[in-house]
Amino acid sequence: MNSTARKQLVYTVKDRCRVCYTCVRECPVKAIRINNGQAEVMNERCIACGNCVRVCSQGAKIYLDATGEAEALLASDYRVAACIAPSFPAEFTEMDDYTLLVGMIRQLGFDYVVEVGFGADMISLEYNKLFDNPEMPPLITSDCPSVVYYIEHYHPDLVPSLAPVASPMVATTRIIRREYGPDVRVVFIGPCIAKKAESTEVNVVLTYAELRKLFFEHSIVPDINQTACFDPPLAGKGAVYPVSRGMLQTVNNSDNIFNGNVVVAEGTENYKEAIREYECGSLKHHLELLSCEGCIMGPGMSKSSQKYARRSKISAYARKKLDQSQYQDWQKNVRKFAALDFTEQFFPRDRRLPLPTKEEIDGILFRMGKTRPEDHLNCGACGYPSCSEHAIAIIEGLAESEMCLPYTIEKLHNSVQELNLSNEKLATTRQALKQSEKLASMGQLSAGIAHELNNPLGVITMYANILLEESDPEDPGRKDLELIVEQTNRCKNIVGGLLNFARKNQIRKTETNMETFCRKSLQSVIIPSTVTVNFQSQMRNSMAMVDQDQLMQVLTNLEKNAVEAMPGGGILTMRVSDTPDEIRIAVSDTGTGISPENLEKVFTPFFTTKEVGKGTGLGLPLVYGIVKMHKGKITVESNTNPSKGLPGTCFRITIPRN
Repeated sequence: MNSTARKQLVYTVKDRCRVCYTCVRECPVKAIRINNGQAEVMNERCIACGNCVRVCSQGAKIYLDATGEAEALLASDYRVAACIAPSFPAEFTEMDDYTLLVGMIRQLGFDYVVEVGFGADMISLEYNKLFDNPEMPPLITSDCPSVVYYIEHYHPDLVPSLAPVASPMVATTRIIRREYGPDVRVVFIGPCIAKKAESTEVNVVLTYAELRKLFFEHSIVPDINQTACFDPPLAGKGAVYPVSRGMLQTVNNSDNIFNGNVVVAEGTENYKEAIREYECGSLKHHLELLSCEGCIMGPGMSKSSQKYARRSKISAYARKKLDQSQYQDWQKNVRKFAALDFTEQFFPRDRRLPLPTKEEIDGILFRMGKTRPEDHLNCGACGYPSCSEHAIAIIEGLAESEMCLPYTIEKLHNSVQELNLSNEKLATTRQALKQSEKLASMGQLSAGIAHELNNPLGVITMYANILLEESDPEDPGRKDLELIVEQTNRCKNIVGGLLNFARKNQIRKTETNMETFCRKSLQSVIIPSTVTVNFQSQMRNSMAMVDQDQLMQVLTNLEKNAVEAMPGGGILTMRVSDTPDEIRIAVSDTGTGISPENLEKVFTPFFTTKEVGKGTGLGLPLVYGIVKMHKGKITVESNTNPSKGLPGTCFRITIPRN
């Protein structure tokens, strides 16, 4: 084979590719590279078997279309011969009379239409000589170009074992030029993509699918008035060449099959396994190898999986030929072309990639989370039979880590978890911003109200106290004055709370022992005997910089609320812990809890669930503001449903250590 004949035969239509890795899985030499999520066919590794074309359900793999070259040749001044592979009855099953097909081919403009079956007859005779020679070492048949490419590229040491015999296509081409002149141009028509690059002796190679395309474009249909016969020489037993064991049947070598002289292997995995066993020396027989399960299943056939129906069509055509053939004419043609040179030479074209080291493979596997033997699922979803082979392909630049389904799923799960965390943080931030906006607007309103109320309240308080001091203790109106003073003082406290809430106090941090500080806060609150205090400390470093006065307001406020939430008694728990950067304080109770509809409102100014006169609704907003001034955060959790656990509320505070 002339190396210049090797050209790009199979392509990927990127818009159609869904990256299902079926082509990777089915490619016998892993000539499919995944690059940025796209499957690319690497011509330098491809053996043109057409497996990827056959298995791609999206039609994303296509092969080189030579119909334009054929039409240009037919339009030239050259005489052009069409040589038809013997598998044609399995393709054109709609025609029982194949003179119709020959007539259609002639209508395209071909001068001659010749059966490749006769070339198969001549090649089979050559193999018969080789197989019957007891001195001949075990040989590998060379009629399948994909198998030849595979050996030349990936088992170059076996090239000398390839039978030095041309394929039926090349043999028929030589016969045509001997019979009709050396200037005749030859177009081969068959089921094989690899034939397009097999030999420079053939001018153009078309598949059956391409021939049907030409018929369609030229509006050529079967016509009983346009029938024609094949040009000589006519085929004999070579008509059965494309079926399983077809070559051996052609050479009458069935006895050798039973004697174990010839081993037949068809299909990607079978022929590769036969070659491996042959190479290691455990198989000492001649090998008849085909990339497809017989040429009737070639990738250039129309889409169909009816293998046995196709085989029956071949058998029926072969029987008809044997019944009708003129045996003496056939023998005469055999003798006529017996002296023709049917030899072929093959050369090593090593395209193997060096194997990476075990350390490199382990590094890739580790990066994909495969650190233990049980992590090697070898599921084949990536298109490679094992995790190690996938890792090798990654190192060789043929694959990507994302092709591993378990790895991608795990990566997706992690991304989803990270996204959920981000969403939670975003929701928390939005809620905090919303709360801050509420507090800011309420602070402005509160400051205005407090400023306007302070002066009249001061006057009322002063005169109410003067009247109270001047009144007689026995005066019936004294009680009214006492009520005025009491309620005025209450209003003063409310206004004071508004001012504390509204003004942006500056915090003055001092170094504080937080464990001691939190214990002291519990002593600052009146706790009834029905409430049990539980203080828990997990502090490793108790020191922090905080504003003691303001933070004391926070803790005592939360502790008072907790006590008031347990009128019938309960447990008040304070937990303090730390990290290298933060102080964490949790104040919880076993009270009635806060209902879900109220939980989002607890930090809203003037919102309270206490009875009228017992709460202003400014305590928790004040707590929220102080914590924020410390650049910390405060959250609340509450349960009011006993069926979901112990009822109660827990406030959690986190503030920076410095």
